[in-house]
Amino acid sequence: MSPAAFPRPDIDDLSAPYWEALGKGHLLYQRCLSCGTAWLPARSQCPGCLGPDIGWVPASGGAKLISWVVYHRAFNPAFEDRVPYNVAVVELDEGPRLISNVVGLDPEQEICAQLHLDQPLRLAIRHEQGVAIPAFLRAPE
Repeated sequence: MSPAAFPRPDIDDLSAPYWEALGKGHLLYQRCLSCGTAWLPARSQCPGCLGPDIGWVPASGGAKLISWVVYHRAFNPAFEDRVPYNVAVVELDEGPRLISNVVGLDPEQEICAQLHLDQPLRLAIRHEQGVAIPAFLRAPE
C-alpha cells in the first residue's frame, strides 16, 4: 500500500504572498492600513473595519500557545505515522492567531506534560513534501 498523499494548501492570488514568504523562511500576516487590525488567514478586506486597504507584514517569529489537542488517531491517513501529534492554536506576538503544531517535543514524555497555556513559542518553518508549513518550538520562559 502506498503512503497517503500529504494534503496540499489551496493557493490562490489572495494567499500566494503568505505561502511564498513561508517558502523563503518568513511568516507574513495581513494588517489593515486604515484601522491597524491584524489577522490570518488572508482576506480581501479588513475584518475590523471592512476596508480594502491591506498590507502584508512580516511576523517577528514570537508567539504563545493558546490551546491544543493531542490526536491519538490520525484524522488524515497521511499523518498515521505521526500519532500521537498535537494541533495547536498559536497567537503571534503581533496578535493574529493560526492553527499549527508545536514541534521538537520529547517523544519519551507525554505531549500534554510539555505544553501549557500562554507558553512562549518561536517560529520553526518545516518543509513537508515541497510545502513550507509554519510550526512552533517551545521558547525559553
